[in-house]
Amino acid sequence: MAHYPPPVEPNRLGHPMQQRHTGPGSMPPQGLQQPPTMQQMHRPPAAGYPAANTQHYGVPPTVHHHANVHSSSPGIPPPPNIHGMSQRLPTHPSMSSNSSSSVVPNSGVPPGPPQSTFTHNYQSTPPGYSPQSSKPTPNSYNNVPGMYPQNQARPGPPPGPMSSPQSAIRPPMTNYPPTAQTLGSTPGNTGYNVSRPHAVGNYSQNSSPGHNPSQPLSANYPPPISGTQNNASPASRVNGPPLQSYPPPPGVGGQSQMGLNQPPSSNYLQNPNLNQPAGAWQQPPMPASSPNYNSWPPLQSSGPGSFVNKNRPIDLTQEKIHILKKEHTLEPLTFPETNQSLVPPKQKNCSPEVFRCTLNGIPNTQGLLNKVKLPLGLIIHPFKDLTSLPVIQAGTIVRCKRCRAYINPFVDFLDVRRWQCNLCFVVNDVTEEFLHHPLTRSYGEPHTRPECTNSTIEFVAPQEYMVRPPQPAVYMFLFDVSHAALETGYLEVVCERLLKHIDHLPGDKRTKIGFITYDGYLHFYRLTEGAAQPAMLVVSDLDDVFLPIPDSLLVNLNENEGLVRQLLEELPGMHAVTNTVIKGEAETKSCLGAALQAASKLMSSYGGRITVFQQTLPNAGPGALTSRENPNARAGAATKASLNPSTDFYKKMALEFSGKQIAADFFFLNAQYIDIATLSCASRFSAGDLHYYPHLHTVHNPVQVERLEADLDRYLSRKIGLESVMRVRCTKGLAINTFHGNFFVRSTDLLALANVNPDAGFGINISIEDDLSSLSSVSIQAALLYTSSKGERRIRVHTMKFPVVKSAIDVFNAVDSDAVVTLLAKMAVDRSLTSSLSDAKDALLNAVVDALKSYKECCGAGQGNSAILVPPCMKSYPLAISFLLKHPAFRSGVSTRLDDRVFALVEFKMQPAGYVLQAVHPNLYRVDNLAEQGSADFEGSVVPQPQQLPLSAESLGRSGVFLLDTGFHFYLYVSPYSSRDFIENVLGVKQFSNIEQPMYALPDLENSMSDDFNTFLGWLRDQRPYHAALQVIRSDSREHHIFMGHLRLDKTESSMSYQEFLQHVQQQLAK
Repeated sequence: MAHYPPPVEPNRLGHPMQQRHTGPGSMPPQGLQQPPTMQQMHRPPAAGYPAANTQHYGVPPTVHHHANVHSSSPGIPPPPNIHGMSQRLPTHPSMSSNSSSSVVPNSGVPPGPPQSTFTHNYQSTPPGYSPQSSKPTPNSYNNVPGMYPQNQARPGPPPGPMSSPQSAIRPPMTNYPPTAQTLGSTPGNTGYNVSRPHAVGNYSQNSSPGHNPSQPLSANYPPPISGTQNNASPASRVNGPPLQSYPPPPGVGGQSQMGLNQPPSSNYLQNPNLNQPAGAWQQPPMPASSPNYNSWPPLQSSGPGSFVNKNRPIDLTQEKIHILKKEHTLEPLTFPETNQSLVPPKQKNCSPEVFRCTLNGIPNTQGLLNKVKLPLGLIIHPFKDLTSLPVIQAGTIVRCKRCRAYINPFVDFLDVRRWQCNLCFVVNDVTEEFLHHPLTRSYGEPHTRPECTNSTIEFVAPQEYMVRPPQPAVYMFLFDVSHAALETGYLEVVCERLLKHIDHLPGDKRTKIGFITYDGYLHFYRLTEGAAQPAMLVVSDLDDVFLPIPDSLLVNLNENEGLVRQLLEELPGMHAVTNTVIKGEAETKSCLGAALQAASKLMSSYGGRITVFQQTLPNAGPGALTSRENPNARAGAATKASLNPSTDFYKKMALEFSGKQIAADFFFLNAQYIDIATLSCASRFSAGDLHYYPHLHTVHNPVQVERLEADLDRYLSRKIGLESVMRVRCTKGLAINTFHGNFFVRSTDLLALANVNPDAGFGINISIEDDLSSLSSVSIQAALLYTSSKGERRIRVHTMKFPVVKSAIDVFNAVDSDAVVTLLAKMAVDRSLTSSLSDAKDALLNAVVDALKSYKECCGAGQGNSAILVPPCMKSYPLAISFLLKHPAFRSGVSTRLDDRVFALVEFKMQPAGYVLQAVHPNLYRVDNLAEQGSADFEGSVVPQPQQLPLSAESLGRSGVFLLDTGFHFYLYVSPYSSRDFIENVLGVKQFSNIEQPMYALPDLENSMSDDFNTFLGWLRDQRPYHAALQVIRSDSREHHIFMGHLRLDKTESSMSYQEFLQHVQQQLAK
């Protein structure tokens, strides 16, 4: 079992909290001075530099920013570092105040005629210069127990010698973004240069020797992006009062105090918007303290030049609309082509829907990772259904001879005969077979083979990857036939779906199938080939389970399909409530534990999948349980004991299953407490799957029956991977800490998955063991080895590459918020099980506060600043966490059944990112006016595209009809004032009072309004592999609270509204 590492503090998730320095080095803030005048801003550039409006290589002219650079008398006191500790910068002998052409240290201004203004553009730099490196000198920072690791000093910006005035000039812009170690900065530095204390909301640039403190530097920074727009004219913004309450854009810290960023190595991830061809003109250098808008990476781009203001901080207090927008299609990071030979064309990472990292820029040290207060980890959906998957069948699979990584698009070919592994950096020989391209029939171009041009690829494994002959697909079905279970009518539904899909079960001619039913006894079914009908054999001894006959209980499906069909047709009648033979207390009992033991004995020679349909609490034989739920305490926080299993019987069964290559899948159909916390162990530790249908009943709850039928249709026909293992490999310096999901951990990097299904997701926590500063990028590879249902041994490989960044601001600008929220949800589940639910909620809240406080420090905002600043890529991060706290898994103060809460926790652990995000943030649409809201063309079909609305009661217009998409359910909300046209044309009734409750199906009406709604609803359903049932809810019905409970922006009796949540965060940031 994967254990969550013990926290340093009880209220932090996974990473230790850092000490906020408030020592004697801190000083009162200083204000931002008057911006430059229009006359100053339009002064021509320095001699020898091209005009600011010059274009290069067809790229449209960009917005130019101006700053005053004064060159006057020295004598300014040394600037404090980012932590408030004083530190003096050495001055080069050639830089004297008496020289009119001296270079202003730290500003990037070259020697030239003296002038008070300097025009620059933030995109490019003059060629021919390279910065000088300097040895980092850590600050004397007091260690506090529970904050920084023992004997680890918090680093700060060190001094660094400048060998020549040219060293202050910015290095040439290459085809790669600035990523190498910034001179004068060290791992853990905030990456923002502060010249002097600054006032609340006002910021000044670096001052330097030769600058008159009576004339402070100033910068006219654009304000943060917010929901409000500045309608002032450009002239009024330039000549008006200083900007207030806005820090400089992130990226300021990307420039060091003594130099600028070095260009990375040639194989580094490029910004497609920063491409600059050879010979293109270069713009003048910018001061070292100027905003660096070229900070990697642009996660999305709207066109050339759009990166200029991409990383400006956003003030959440100014945002008016709070929506977590989930894209239907995600684009992977792409690596632009280069002119180098032997570089795979069209390099890009695998799809984020399959494999994604929480940070798209990897910190170069663990200290820097601790500084940003964000988890580093992976979210992987390894067996996802893909529309396009290259499959390679070769005699030899090319792998690294040391780390055994598979060749991939990010390896380096030294020549056609040698390639260097991107994980361990060992040089390997290229085999003769690999020199032949299987499609083009060319020779001598190994970098163009499919293995080197696809980040997700599948190999047909040769004989050496098989320990034994591939196992057949084996399916064992276990049915709870206790009295309470039979009353729900589920057995008829399941047998009907099995009959429908019996010919479509994944497998070949070797496929085997068997059935066991149980109440107080075990019922086996003999399916002897040639017999007239199936025979039921009853075993009453539950303490020592045995098989009544050695064969004919698990039979070949292809050879005995007739008997199997006959059994499925007769089974509901054999166990009908009216025909049940009274056997004392037997019909009220359920001996699930004994049934699992019997199934294990039957399948021990083959492995396979056990599918369990359980409706009542197991109360007979081995593994018998008693109820632990207190119905009167459902509104309170669940105790640690109630969230954990009450016995280890089912976990031990799971480990036995895993050793025999068996996985157990559960379908819970209960109306009363069933102890999912204990029963789910049989599935969680055997790599099984879990499904939950509370209060299922064919008469009283048809919506759950609809879900069960649709889910069985997919479950019985979806692909399956048997006897699987998954290994995750990382570049040297990274290490795997924790796994999240349903599996058995065989070693530190190897997961045993008896079965793997297309809906299974996993989370992985990663730590940084070694300094990565010498690397420009790191790679991560996940390989899934499995047996297909057709008996083929296959290997599916996913590979990703990420740059190494060396400043906190670059880490923040490369955050994948969706992946962070998904990983934090999985980590919070572990905290709930190991500590308490309240500790998990506190840790989630502090994860937001810590990260935003760190980012605020990077931006240089003062302690009194009331702004809540986030980078654009983290705009939805606080919103998603606040919604996560209101999810049934973590909420308190609302009556929540214990099984509902436990299953929600288990779901977070085993689901991929898309499923988690939809559960955390449902989508709300107004659907009574679809014809007025625009449409889009999807594969030749015109689909209405209504605007997504905030999850608040304020979004519910008086006359509107609203559709809420929670992932597994659709809720259609109708009020008495809703459009009568919609009620009549879509719901098929004349008025609101005629809408039946409950209503789970819409009539098939032929009119444009009905067609638009059904088209949109069908399109939403097509976006997910599982089925989502529809329920119509009237505003005056008793189900009204179900709909309103998903409006998570609003305040409830037991939880804060999102605005109150932001106020709380604001108060914590001000401390």
